[in-house]
Amino acid sequence: MSMQQIIVYGTSWCPDCRRSLRVLEQNKAPYQYVNIEEDEQAAAYVVQVNQGNRSVPTIVFPDGTVLVEPSNAILTQKLVG
Repeated sequence: MSMQQIIVYGTSWCPDCRRSLRVLEQNKAPYQYVNIEEDEQAAAYVVQVNQGNRSVPTIVFPDGTVLVEPSNAILTQKLVG
């Protein structure tokens, strides 16, 4: 797992995940998508970060900060500084 790019933990059925991915793509932000339904370690990480909840999207940035279920505005603000 590379920390040189944004990592998005999500699920295939999550509309908030698709929305967040669109924001990342619109801002040309490189990211790695990890489906927690297909990766048990990733699912365990999401549960750990979110105090026992499988909250998605969980977005981890190269600086170590994490956004969980961010609005478009909050995600965009994080991306543009």
